[in-house]
Amino acid sequence: MFDYVTLKVIWWAIMCFVMIAFAVTGGMDIGVNFLLPMIGRNEDERRLVINSIGPTWEGNQVWLITLGAGLFAIWPNAYATAFSGLYFALILVLLMLILRPPGFDYRGKIESQMWRRTWDILIFLSGLVVAIIFGVAIGNLFIGLPFYYDNDLHSIYNGGLLNLLTPVAIVFGVVSLCMCVTQGALFLQYKLEAQLEQRAIASVKIFGMGFIVSFICAGILACLYIDGYVIKSIPDLNTGFAATQKTVEHVSGWLNNYVMYPGLWLLPICAVVATTLAVILSQCRMSLTALFINSAGIIATILTAATALFPFILPSSINPSHSLTIWDACSSYLTLEWGLVAVIIFVPIILIYTTWVYRIMRGKVILQHESY
Repeated sequence: MFDYVTLKVIWWAIMCFVMIAFAVTGGMDIGVNFLLPMIGRNEDERRLVINSIGPTWEGNQVWLITLGAGLFAIWPNAYATAFSGLYFALILVLLMLILRPPGFDYRGKIESQMWRRTWDILIFLSGLVVAIIFGVAIGNLFIGLPFYYDNDLHSIYNGGLLNLLTPVAIVFGVVSLCMCVTQGALFLQYKLEAQLEQRAIASVKIFGMGFIVSFICAGILACLYIDGYVIKSIPDLNTGFAATQKTVEHVSGWLNNYVMYPGLWLLPICAVVATTLAVILSQCRMSLTALFINSAGIIATILTAATALFPFILPSSINPSHSLTIWDACSSYLTLEWGLVAVIIFVPIILIYTTWVYRIMRGKVILQHESY
């Protein structure tokens, strides 16, 4: 079908697509979780906020599961290193994600203000923590993770949860939070009415501008204050080889790909322009158009980071030459080939049913006996 090196690049593109799909849909749910106590100020209003994502949020998690499965099957070395070294961070994310289903399903089972308030706080925290940790994780990819390989090619991780929370990484966490909340606020503006819609519009403006400022700050940090990585020597890319067989050196900033391909600068420009336009359209009450344009901004944001890091997946801050790239972290040729067949079959199915659900559940959410 394709040669090995082409399959490696194709799978990098597929993983970027899955990450984008989760950021656009699942990120929207995360943003709504965060906004629950801000948009909904009484029980009926909070019920409307929850109902807005009630029919769709579970389906959006398919992309996160697909991302984890893809790491396991396609980039097993990256999966092993990330899921063992970042164990406590991932457990925290998992805990926050687990809190959402009972929060949605059980908060209304008991007529107790304290019971419902507790679940509302937990839903809010799930949005806050998940959004920030995802952003902090991306920030640490730019900084480099403290791991290396021993003589038996066992991954050794020298770090902990608190080591990930550096000021630079937290800036990336703020970018992620603002990006998700802006998307969630636009969705709430589209789904809600009256005062709730007004509050959503105000949230779009605040967090949209917050995203632009934090995104520019993160870009400056990545370009000027963080050492980038560049491959100096590597075995034949069309073969399988160990991560330790290449030579990687530090360079000033993650600008190498942008210097080689100046057209890539359109990506961060599009991210800023799309978010700005989405905020303007939101103020003009063109919520659905603003939502689609902001989704384009999310796509540009993720591709900005992905192309800056390319071909690195997990850079190592201890030994740069032990960093994992798409060339040496992937599975066998046969695995990539059959995995691509599975993607061609199943991803269109996911896209079709996701589109169908959103179409069926389109329009405003209202509280009636027969409403969802």
